[in-house]
Amino acid sequence: MAVVQRAMQGYKYVFEELSDPRTKDWWLVAGPGPLLTILATYLYFCTKAGPKYMKDKKPYNLKTVVMVYNVFQIALSLFMTIIGLTYLFTETYENKCYSVDYSESPRAMKWASGVWWFFFAKITELLDTVFFVLRKKDRQISFLHLHHHTIMPIIGWIGVKYAAGGQAVPEGSINAFIHVVMYTYYLISGLGPQYQKYLWWKKHLTT
Repeated sequence: MAVVQRAMQGYKYVFEELSDPRTKDWWLVAGPGPLLTILATYLYFCTKAGPKYMKDKKPYNLKTVVMVYNVFQIALSLFMTIIGLTYLFTETYENKCYSVDYSESPRAMKWASGVWWFFFAKITELLDTVFFVLRKKDRQISFLHLHHHTIMPIIGWIGVKYAAGGQAVPEGSINAFIHVVMYTYYLISGLGPQYQKYLWWKKHLTT
């Protein structure tokens, strides 16, 4: 009984007392359960249930769905990039980093919400792998791919839960800008061979 009580006290300390009180009621932030459930479902579908379901089926034609998804990711990533640039031009850089403002001022809450949007983006990016499964592009689903898409939402959740603001905002915006470029490439390349000429800039990014 004492062990259970200490475990409950430890849980309360880590996930309640140490956390950022401003974000405790935000979607998927209160405790680790919802996120872990999403990630467990994601891994099970992408490694077991999905491939088994698709085994005797032809790949789904998801061209339009993926195109809309890419446009959504470009818009979301651009939004986060703008938040990060705004932060860089308005906040004070001191002690070799940007510190977290834990107040509930409009400015502090704006940066906190920016960190939440980064976390939300990492959740939506799980669909990358789901689309690979449904299109039977199994070679794309490597251990590194699964590891990356599993770890990034966890990192985002930790940021929102404990340090919603500060250094996480400009660092997240760098990642967001990279995703603007990446999903723009995916969007254009998915339009067909006739649009490949517009991807002349790819070689400058990969060499």
